[in-house]
Amino acid sequence: MTPTNLQLIEQFISHILSIKRYSPLTARNYRHDLEEFLRWGELSSGGDFELLQVKGEDLRRWMMTLSEEGKMKSASINRTLSSLRSFYRYLRHESLVEKNPFVGVNSMRTSRRLPKYVAEEQMVYVVERVLQDAESEDYIEARNALVVLLFYASGLRLAELVGLNVGDFASDFSVLKVRGKGDKERVVPIVKRLREIIIRYISRFLADKIWNSPQKPLFLSKRGERISRSDVQRTVARLLRECGVEGKSSPHVLRHTFATHLLNEGADLREIQELLGHSSLRATQVYTHNNIAQLRRIYSEAHPRSAEEEVE
Repeated sequence: MTPTNLQLIEQFISHILSIKRYSPLTARNYRHDLEEFLRWGELSSGGDFELLQVKGEDLRRWMMTLSEEGKMKSASINRTLSSLRSFYRYLRHESLVEKNPFVGVNSMRTSRRLPKYVAEEQMVYVVERVLQDAESEDYIEARNALVVLLFYASGLRLAELVGLNVGDFASDFSVLKVRGKGDKERVVPIVKRLREIIIRYISRFLADKIWNSPQKPLFLSKRGERISRSDVQRTVARLLRECGVEGKSSPHVLRHTFATHLLNEGADLREIQELLGHSSLRATQVYTHNNIAQLRRIYSEAHPRSAEEEVE
């Protein structure tokens, strides 16, 4: 018996959770994209729509609908396209479809946005501020300070930091084992000053703590449970704003700041790729654009002929 549309989606979601080891949040996003496409297909066809019968022209009409109605920007449309590509790759692997409907279907053109980051001189002030908070006898203050320091010193993703357990550190706390996207592991070194802060934080606040979770999370809520993503996002945004950081203030901004400052200090792009956990160098190369942008800014501010000539 041929699976129904919803059964196909459920099978795919089960596959990326159990086999691909994607995070529940990623799986939720995939499900949303697939269900939205299915909903559009059923409405546009009067209910006679089969995911196993989709053709390239269906995908192009769907993209055009989203674009013309202004429901999504090009980058968001491409993200949902990526979800569908993965879905049909799975269907072909399972021999549920013979032809790839994405042949001849191109992603939409987007303008490449440079990652937002905190300037080095401003980040010095942020670090000085949170180093003071790290000495606090109040658990929440000390925890929040360590959150910011760990983001900036290691370039972790939000989900990676939230998922940290005390046991992910080496016995001497000199390195950290991180589980990244697709359950891939990488090792991140811990600088001496941060290592001392982590050891003090654990010995002061967590040594005698009774965790409500058997994994012993590094960052706890007031109730002794693993800290939530939203709590971390609010914490980072508040601390950065209090330190005068304008514009977007998020954990990902600190990840971008980590990478940009390393590149500015002469780190090799391959080394940065490994530290960030990027699967390809292409994702890391965007930081070279930030580096060039900084050079242009310095030139325009300092070069005596910058007002007369435009940098090529």
